[in-house]
Amino acid sequence: MKRIKVTDHSKCFACMSCMMACAGAFYKGEDFDPDKSCIQMGLKGDGTIQVRTCLQCGKCAKACEQGAITQNAKGVYMINKKLCIGCGKCTEVCPMKVMVKAGDKVSKCISCGICVKACPVEILEVFEK
Repeated sequence: MKRIKVTDHSKCFACMSCMMACAGAFYKGEDFDPDKSCIQMGLKGDGTIQVRTCLQCGKCAKACEQGAITQNAKGVYMINKKLCIGCGKCTEVCPMKVMVKAGDKVSKCISCGICVKACPVEILEVFEK
């Protein structure tokens, strides 16, 4: 299975470079909106930064009544934009809260690695199991 993995949360200083790269890839030409990134960060209870990435768990696919989300040969769940009606049920069940619904457009991590390349402290990697 291919997914994005965080190697060391303690080195993240919340520069949001990964989020800008991700949002820019999916929403080209729009102003940066961190809510449109399929990689997110937040503070844990102890005040440390937690970077949240897609686990490629498939809960989004199970929730999609249109069958618009399917798993490819590398284990990555992909959205078929022609079948997606933008209902957002997939975003509601995402355990990491990293699926994006912007208007009638839904996006999710496709393990492309653009966030990995953008990270200045190199704590992200494309992981293949």
